[in-house]
Amino acid sequence: MYRFAVVIPTLNGGHTFERLLASVDDQILKPNRKIVIDSGSDDDTVNIAKKYNWEIVLISKEEYNHGATRQMGVKLVTDCDIVVYLTQDAILTNSETLTSIISNFKQSDIGAAYGRQLPHLNARPFGAHARLFNYSDKSMVKSIDNAAQFGIKAAFISNSFAAYRINALLSVGGFPSNTILSEDTYVAAKMLLAGWKIYYNAEAQVYHSHDYTLLQEFRRYFDIGVFHSRESWIREKFGKAEGEGMRFVLSEINYLWKSGNSLLIPEACIRTFIKLLGYRLGLKENIIPHRFKCLFSMHKKYWIRKNMA
Repeated sequence: MYRFAVVIPTLNGGHTFERLLASVDDQILKPNRKIVIDSGSDDDTVNIAKKYNWEIVLISKEEYNHGATRQMGVKLVTDCDIVVYLTQDAILTNSETLTSIISNFKQSDIGAAYGRQLPHLNARPFGAHARLFNYSDKSMVKSIDNAAQFGIKAAFISNSFAAYRINALLSVGGFPSNTILSEDTYVAAKMLLAGWKIYYNAEAQVYHSHDYTLLQEFRRYFDIGVFHSRESWIREKFGKAEGEGMRFVLSEINYLWKSGNSLLIPEACIRTFIKLLGYRLGLKENIIPHRFKCLFSMHKKYWIRKNMA
């Protein structure tokens, strides 16, 4: 059996974080290493991690970076074959979740695997639909051979619950330290181009969803646009995101109608406009003054670091 580690970056994890650690404790297949990388929490996050006997690495808020912090995790677990990443607000749904995700690596050409994310029980319709749209109930294996079938979604993966074969991850250079977000998509695209396959396992499940405000949607999609602008090779190799966006919009309206939330359809249309505006501005970020990038972005520290570089 593979040696594997679970790594969780944290910042003020709150009550959900303890539920996550309890769900890891309940797993039939136990991790060989359990590491929390905390970036300056001022709540009980570190004490909770100690209570559950996790290894703790402390960094400052300024040091945190989506890719670099996860790459730090890779360097900490070179005694393992696989590293599993979770975010602090994801909860494993049952005791066999880790067994299921690790089993995918029996295929020697699987470089990464990710599981299905189900909406939290109290999720609003928008957050719930996003999970149901992006994470189907059917498992699949994605490779460069069938990438055209999936388009931009070929490189889709989520570090809220994803596992990586460490030698495959290192073979494509590991996680990038200079992306605003989507370090997982970056690595997945690199793996596919290098001949590795990515397994989506619909049976390995976590509860994880977000209820974003309109402003948060704008800022998140601005950052996604920035990522696609700066990593334009992904769109060139796998296709543009706009077509997938249209599928999402139609699916969301249908979901709201059928779930008895038709009164939310006008808000859905506003959200679509806000997301598209944010994304388009992100794609054009090279002509936007720096102070506006800081204003528009969800990840403001990225721009502060860029300005200081």
